[in-house]
Amino acid sequence: MSLYWTALAAAIVSSMAGQTLLKAGAAAPDFLAQLLDLRTVSGLFVYGGSALLYIVALRRIPMSVALPCTAVSYVAAALIGHYGFAEPMGAMQVGAIAMICAGVVVLALA
Repeated sequence: MSLYWTALAAAIVSSMAGQTLLKAGAAAPDFLAQLLDLRTVSGLFVYGGSALLYIVALRRIPMSVALPCTAVSYVAAALIGHYGFAEPMGAMQVGAIAMICAGVVVLALA
């Protein structure tokens, strides 16, 4: 069973890496340049790989468990956006992140 949990963790991490590369590629001057940017192409590749890993995880982990686990990516995305791309994070965002974390804990205990 540990292989499937490892696949789920790798899916979450690679999804965040792909999203970060896509965001970095968004710095291109126009849409066509963004599509052809190495960071965008790499991000799409990594993000696609995360989907394949998630499929592997779903072979043994119930979706009702696996999908809530991916909510950690919302927290990671907010932190990467704030620290990596200087996006603002105010009290509303911090509160929303806390509610996401609380929701995942409640689902895990149910």
